[in-house]
Amino acid sequence: MAHGWGGVAAAFRRDATELAQAGYLVIIFDYRGWGESDARMILTGPGPASSGNEKNAAEVQSIRGYIDPFEQVDDWFNVINWAVGEPMVDIIRLGLRGSSYSGGHVVYVGSRDSRVKAIVSQVGGIASRPENAPTGPYAKAAHDQATRMARGEAGYPAPNSKVVGTLTGAPVGDKLLRYWPNEEASHLTAAALFIVAEYEELVSNKTNAERAYERSIGPKKLVVIPGIEHYGIYNEARGQAIKLAIDWFDQHLKNDLPPK
Repeated sequence: MAHGWGGVAAAFRRDATELAQAGYLVIIFDYRGWGESDARMILTGPGPASSGNEKNAAEVQSIRGYIDPFEQVDDWFNVINWAVGEPMVDIIRLGLRGSSYSGGHVVYVGSRDSRVKAIVSQVGGIASRPENAPTGPYAKAAHDQATRMARGEAGYPAPNSKVVGTLTGAPVGDKLLRYWPNEEASHLTAAALFIVAEYEELVSNKTNAERAYERSIGPKKLVVIPGIEHYGIYNEARGQAIKLAIDWFDQHLKNDLPPK
């Protein structure tokens, strides 16, 4: 389980505790460069000459507080690979729970890793392939930044920048324009629960969770929580959302699968 855009694992500890009390071994984690996780390191000067894999000394800088969806889904795969090496983990009963931006990540990861048997995506930002080439000021600025980065004229965004509304953490280059987790939903055979807010204001339910629900091919369910906006899932509807997740995992991780 991991948080959404700019979130950290500490914010999910209460949810993790309730899942654990329901009988699950829960792993919450921070993406690289966030919370308690290590960061990407980059050279701040010329790299040492090297002809092989020998160790070298170099001056480096840690890069934190940015948004790279491709690195974040790699972190999900890394956590799964780490988990299956733990003796306490039942490797045929793996479930993922993502919220907001990570609600799209769990669709992407669940569709590509057959070890995942169930997912819960709540108020998910599950972007689709644009019908037309991306246009507008944001797309132009993103492409321009990517060009400058590729040519060594610009570095990573300043940590914890706010360039997409009030969200903490700036996207890297034009990567958001190329990340479409909804395109993976048609390959999603894991049991998938999609939870949406009735008055979702950050993304379109129709082109995000509802489209992913329609495309997914395994057992699936769509639940609309009435009367709330996006952040209500963490406040007045938190208890309802975690109960929905527990019930879904009980059905598809405890009851649907044969004994280990």
